[in-house]
Amino acid sequence: MKATRLFDLLDQYTELYADKDDAFGAKINGEWVKYSSKDYVHNAYMLSYGLLSMGLKPGDKIASVSNNRPEWNFMDMAMNMSGIIHVPVYPTISEDDFEYVLNHAEPELLLVSDQALFNKLQPIAERVSSIKDVYTFNDLEGAKNWKVIYEQGLQNESKYKDQLLKIRDSIKTEHLATIIYTSGTTGYPKGVMLSHKNILGNIKGIMQVFNLNHTQRTLSFLPISHIFERTINYYFQQIGLSVYYAENLGAIGNNIKEIKPHVLIAVPRVLERIYDRIIGRGKDLKGIKRQLFFWAVNLGLRFEFNNKNGKFYAAKLRLANKLIFSKWREAVGGNIEIIVAGGAAMQQRLIRVFNAAGIPTVEGYGMTETAPVIATNDYDKNKVCIGTVGPVLPGVEVKINDDGEIMTRSDCVMMGYYKDEAQTRETIEPDGWLHTGDIGIWVDNEYLKITDRKKEIFKLSSGKYIAPQAIENKFKESFFIEQIYVFGENQKFASALISPNFQFLHNWCSRHGVKFRDNVELINNPQVVKRFQKEVNTMNKTLGQTEHIKRFRLVHEEWTPATGELSPTLKLRRRYLVEKYKNIIDEIFSVDSVGK
Repeated sequence: MKATRLFDLLDQYTELYADKDDAFGAKINGEWVKYSSKDYVHNAYMLSYGLLSMGLKPGDKIASVSNNRPEWNFMDMAMNMSGIIHVPVYPTISEDDFEYVLNHAEPELLLVSDQALFNKLQPIAERVSSIKDVYTFNDLEGAKNWKVIYEQGLQNESKYKDQLLKIRDSIKTEHLATIIYTSGTTGYPKGVMLSHKNILGNIKGIMQVFNLNHTQRTLSFLPISHIFERTINYYFQQIGLSVYYAENLGAIGNNIKEIKPHVLIAVPRVLERIYDRIIGRGKDLKGIKRQLFFWAVNLGLRFEFNNKNGKFYAAKLRLANKLIFSKWREAVGGNIEIIVAGGAAMQQRLIRVFNAAGIPTVEGYGMTETAPVIATNDYDKNKVCIGTVGPVLPGVEVKINDDGEIMTRSDCVMMGYYKDEAQTRETIEPDGWLHTGDIGIWVDNEYLKITDRKKEIFKLSSGKYIAPQAIENKFKESFFIEQIYVFGENQKFASALISPNFQFLHNWCSRHGVKFRDNVELINNPQVVKRFQKEVNTMNKTLGQTEHIKRFRLVHEEWTPATGELSPTLKLRRRYLVEKYKNIIDEIFSVDSVGK
């Protein structure tokens, strides 16, 4: 059967995967707990009856703020069937953003996962007039649990069964399914309205690219409130692939070894950290083992698809795989058939070295407004071009405007921004073409390459344009640099703020006898500044003259979504950085700082 509404996936589960014993899995009290396809369908229906018994009706909204977990899916599908609009919200946004989103969306109920989020959001919920109650996924003292809704459904199944069927029959593929608030690199988040058709259209295209099946597993760790992870979760349900949820980001390594997944969905920063940890272990090796390790790494960094490096390279790579890279594969479970990265620009060295190591890794591209995938490299069909985001997804159109902006049109393009017709008209042309805000080019007339964000490109006083993302991505190849923000609008040169990789820097200080009391003192230490200057000089040599970072300042803070410098998808929030570090930025370009 063909799914035209998201909840049709439940019927497919019943029809195709009725005996699946691990539709979902989660670790509870140190043990992996599995939920079968029958558990999934049963829980979703009971929760639907429960929501209807509580007086909720089609068009109402429920907001959720939660980590990834099976219960999220139970509630999500219950809302879908009941015609209730799901508004998932990132758990890591600021309290101001929480209050803005909840007031803007006007949900009837709020679902949260744990004690910390309940403590943070309960006071905010009390100030949002639309919210009638707060429910939790974890059992918390003094809070209503999601199982209360389930129990009400169980008691009222016969009473609401016919009503639910009528609601299901009334829901069309064009109807609104969810409102997802974009992470907001500038200003407050915008509510992206996506229909059943938008998301299912994207899944249809994805199914023509990836060759996965119901015998395989994934470990899910990107926020399921993000459209990338959410759509992929629906895709996994469509094909019956088992979805296990990581305990937290810190436990990913151990969870991978336990679950041995066949597919991972990631953002580049996660892969960068995996790579950094592997390289860190290599640096701890001694003698011939260390030499062999870095011989293999350097070989991997020259990797090209389709045996373009020749037979001699291929022979050396086979040896490297036997001696070194086989251990890398074991570290990621030994079963990986594909890693798909998106959400930000991917460093080419990661694509090269992971593929050289026999860990197939490709880059894709999309946005919340397109539900989300627009293009992706296709490993199975050998349609991979390093440095690009791949061919356009089947069913999606892409063109590049005269100013370089990427435009897209498809069934996946959003219905519009919630309560913002002006912004919707500005983003979507009357003929359906959506402005992505990204600048791109075609490679070999087939592969899409993203060069920067349209609004983030700035012009120096010399008239030269600077694309900061490409520079930032290059600098983050340094082990010393965790995050970097490049700026210089209307100035004579480009400059940067650098948030160091403090763990690596602390180890470096220990080896070189650098003493410091805290990170504030550390970033002002002359030896440390000199070492970063050396790093900047090295990176500048790989850039064009006008792209050189002439001045930089180190900051003592680690940039995270929780502290506001990064979005939930780990992108720089540039406006926030400008405001937070205004004094430092002003000092960099002041007359007094010339020559420093």
